[in-house]
Amino acid sequence: MSKKWKHNILLIFPFVVFAAGTIFTAAFFLHTYWQIAFEHISALCETILANVPEAEPQLLAALKEYHSLTEEKLKGNDYLEKYGYRADDFCYDFSPDTVLFPILFFLVTACAFAAAIFLFRRKNRKRIADLTAYLEQVNIGAGGTLVQTQEDEYSHLQDEIYKTVTSLYQTREMAVAAKKNFAENLANIAHQLKTPITSAFLSLQLMEKEVPGTYAEQVRQQLKRLNRLEESLLMLSKIDAGTLPLKREKVDLYTVLNLASDNLNDLLRNNHITVDIPENGCIEFLGDLEWTMEALINLIKNCMEHSKPGGVVHCEYSGNPLYVEIRVWDDGAGFDKEDLPHLFDRFYRGRCAAPDGIGIGLALARSIFELQNGTITARNLQTGGACFEIRIYSH
Repeated sequence: MSKKWKHNILLIFPFVVFAAGTIFTAAFFLHTYWQIAFEHISALCETILANVPEAEPQLLAALKEYHSLTEEKLKGNDYLEKYGYRADDFCYDFSPDTVLFPILFFLVTACAFAAAIFLFRRKNRKRIADLTAYLEQVNIGAGGTLVQTQEDEYSHLQDEIYKTVTSLYQTREMAVAAKKNFAENLANIAHQLKTPITSAFLSLQLMEKEVPGTYAEQVRQQLKRLNRLEESLLMLSKIDAGTLPLKREKVDLYTVLNLASDNLNDLLRNNHITVDIPENGCIEFLGDLEWTMEALINLIKNCMEHSKPGGVVHCEYSGNPLYVEIRVWDDGAGFDKEDLPHLFDRFYRGRCAAPDGIGIGLALARSIFELQNGTITARNLQTGGACFEIRIYSH
């Protein structure tokens, strides 16, 4: 007999014993009721015949007629009440031994059933706890195995969990390897771009000296754009490879917002845009000042590009025990509904994107905040304008 069959038998046995005990107890009580009723009627007949011997034919006839009575005529019959008798007047000298054994048997059976259910549930809870602990270890990267020597109803589930975990490990390793290869390829492309861009800048300077022309400035702008693209690709490759150097030091939100704004002074002045940063006290988080400033520069620049001349880019910050929050918004027309789901996608350029943009700034900002245990979302304000919300969590 297999272990699984033994387990099933042990599981079913308490139910069988409990059902048998219940049936036996009911049958015993019914038999006891029949015996007591017979003894009482027999004693009544004996008393009648002892007092009136000649009434034996009438008594036998009455008993025969009593046997022919239906349940409807017997139920609720209170004929003796008019003579002052009650139901409990005929239940004297009732021996408790007649019901003690079935009651004890029923209690023992019920206790055995309850104990079996308790042990079964405790075993199930332990198996579930073991499987849960194993999955928790897998989720934190600790791995390990869960050894179960005996087969039970969870064995198949355990095997499937192991197969799924193994498959996920393999998929993860393949994804990590693919991401590493992508980051290396991206870095190689960026490095390969650097040399021809530098050469093109030098050639452009020589051309401007020998053959001045109106097209030189256009070429210079395109080369600058290529140079920004190369720098962004290098940064993306570092982020993907996990080699971007991020510090863990206290960063004051008011300070980093002002530094980001100061780096855009020339652009803001040329576009007649101002930045409003009200001071809200000293609120700090653990992160990297330089990279946080870089991300905020991209957000403020994006708001500036979508503001009308004379507009204002608003910045505010706050904090609580769980996270610090930064909000950056403008007074422009807001995001296009079709652009909202893709704003932070790499190389995505919306309908109203700046003509010299390459679609990397917002993606970089999101990556920088995520590396610092943060999140960033974008939405349109009800009063008009686009709004970025950043939360950097403490834990």
